[in-house]
Amino acid sequence: MTSGEYIYEIAERIFPICRSITGNGVRETLRIIREYVPELKIVEVPSGTQVFDWTVPKEWNIKDAYIENQDGERIIDFKNNNLHVLGYSYPLNKYMSLSELKEIVYTQKEQPDVIPYVTSYYKERSGFCMSENQLNSLKEGQYHTVIDSELKDGSLTYAEIILPGESKKEIFFSTYICHPSMANNECSGPALQTALINHVKSIKNRYFTYRFVFVPETIGSITYLSQKYKTLKENVYAGFLLSCVGDDRDYSIVSSRYGDTVADQVLKHILERHTDSFKVYSYLERGSDERQYNAPGIDLPVCGFCRTKYAQYPEYHTSADDLSVISPKGFDGSYDIMTKCIELLEYNRKYKVKVLCEPQLGKRGLYPTISQKGIYDEVRNMTNFIAYADGRNTLVDIAQIINADALELIDIAKKMCENGLMDYE
Repeated sequence: MTSGEYIYEIAERIFPICRSITGNGVRETLRIIREYVPELKIVEVPSGTQVFDWTVPKEWNIKDAYIENQDGERIIDFKNNNLHVLGYSYPLNKYMSLSELKEIVYTQKEQPDVIPYVTSYYKERSGFCMSENQLNSLKEGQYHTVIDSELKDGSLTYAEIILPGESKKEIFFSTYICHPSMANNECSGPALQTALINHVKSIKNRYFTYRFVFVPETIGSITYLSQKYKTLKENVYAGFLLSCVGDDRDYSIVSSRYGDTVADQVLKHILERHTDSFKVYSYLERGSDERQYNAPGIDLPVCGFCRTKYAQYPEYHTSADDLSVISPKGFDGSYDIMTKCIELLEYNRKYKVKVLCEPQLGKRGLYPTISQKGIYDEVRNMTNFIAYADGRNTLVDIAQIINADALELIDIAKKMCENGLMDYE
């Protein structure tokens, strides 16, 4: 099984679950993820808890929902597609006319064949979603509308795992788990992150500590930050928000607030060297939890990674974002980019040569002992690396200066240190 197939399997398993910002759908999703990551810690935060300027809302769960026409036929059924219900809908059991029904039905008019994803988290209302074409096909008559849901004090659920390294400095990964049955947004992020956790667990002698969190979007990251932000501000060296990572169309960066963090730099370098093309989106085009991680006063060095960025593909936030949008091939690409970022970060130190003038590389078997035109080309990266290893530049900085792939400089850095020619910090 390839990495992409493994990740796709996880996404496929969690796809049918009706998730929201709270409730049993989130718990069921995390239970499945914990099958792959047994050490995952699941945390409950009670409704009513103050988290910065927000309050953890009531917990929402739903058992069933449908609309029947006057002949008793179900024209929509939550059990067939959980997007048919407005997220966080209040319980409802009412007969209404077609005109009344249309007041609580949401469609995507410019995409008349799809069911839209619509929510009302912070104002209590009830509603349904269907395609514009289906709504237009309804006949006059009485309709029985039922939403068997519950909104009461409960808790918000998130999960985290911390994998210690040699340093207390952290690489931070976050993804969200609140969307219902949409494959790229957002079964793909949790599935990829699960695979990355197991990749990091396999790294021997890790330098960094790695922190992975699964949170409901917005309220979840705000809740998590309200509990952890001081530790995160002190320790996070680089971080990535994973969203919409399962398709195989584009690669994308959603920049941090100023676009100048180590995470921005490393991800951009890897995409430049290991993809045919990618897009860089300004922080002004943000839309996910990078809003919270980059908020003034929080200021974590976090950028977003996507294949095709959210809101930039036609299936986004509709029933068309099904399992056909994601693929093992798409996941293979995302996994490859992220694991390369992890590898590069592990060695992205500031290196400083320990000898004055050029070190004598030949006696250490690191340099040709025959002098002839063209023979030095193969060691050009090594000599250029040494030239800029003055304690001012990280590995990525040097790679950018000398126009080299930073991953190829890792082996050079190892050889320099093994031969006692360099230190790093």
